[in-house]
Amino acid sequence: MPHKTLLIADPGIDAAFAIALALHDPEIEVVGLAATAGNVSFDQATRNAHIVVEQLDPARWPRVGAALPVNYDINAMDLHGNNGLGGSDFPCVTLHHTHPSDKLISDLVRQYPEELAVVVMGPTTVLARALDRDPEVADLIGRLILVGGSWHEPGDASAVSEFHFACDPLSARQVLRCGAPVTLIPLDVSRKFVFAPADIRQLPGEETRTGRFLRQILPHALAPTAGRYGIEGVFVNDMFGLVALTRPGALKTQPIAVDIETRGELTRGMTVFDARWSGAAKPNIDLAVEVDVPAVRHYVQRTLALADNA
Repeated sequence: MPHKTLLIADPGIDAAFAIALALHDPEIEVVGLAATAGNVSFDQATRNAHIVVEQLDPARWPRVGAALPVNYDINAMDLHGNNGLGGSDFPCVTLHHTHPSDKLISDLVRQYPEELAVVVMGPTTVLARALDRDPEVADLIGRLILVGGSWHEPGDASAVSEFHFACDPLSARQVLRCGAPVTLIPLDVSRKFVFAPADIRQLPGEETRTGRFLRQILPHALAPTAGRYGIEGVFVNDMFGLVALTRPGALKTQPIAVDIETRGELTRGMTVFDARWSGAAKPNIDLAVEVDVPAVRHYVQRTLALADNA
């Protein structure tokens, strides 16, 4: 049976790529897509969530939640373009009465108690608000996968903080402490895989909706990624949330205690790991520490091949 899955995303280029994979993966049934601000503003995030679904036009459309009206001190439009999708202009027909993302999360978790996998590919604010709205959400989530944080790897929002957690450290702390079964995918793992120009050339053809969409947005990330990180290709971090769900053998994890620095002038948003195994450091997550890159590449290629045949 496919994993019933709720995606929480701030749709920039890598999130759009991950959503495309999820919608084509036969082992995933995307029942909801909860938008959140992050890479782009909250209103643009909601629009982008609708654009991705409309452009891909899957056989079964997920319910889409509207991002909460939250503005962060940072964004990632320098990497993702002024609209988060490389600046490409896509038509969009949005619903006028879309439920807010925190309500969508609560509704779906209650609809599929102890069954729903929640994959967070953006800031955790909307999930924290769902926990405030409905404290039983944490106990009803089947599995919670967070793409965020950094272990030994330098941060991408500051020297020590990863972007998703840096946007809202207090919410990240709340989610990590909520008691749900959490798997955390840090930059140490997600940066091991680069979607290279050769991979872009091998995307599904222009005659497919998925190929046409991804070929429009992914090339826009090449130059800014090269300028910032000095690599030839695109980091597609968010799709590691799907790898953890459907290809857990591709990741090695270890239980560990983690918390978030919420106030430091230089360290706000930093993930602080404690592996001493003392009573004060009881593990609260499973941390991905190693990745089988060839297995991840095979997953991506296999799933995109399904899109090519759709």
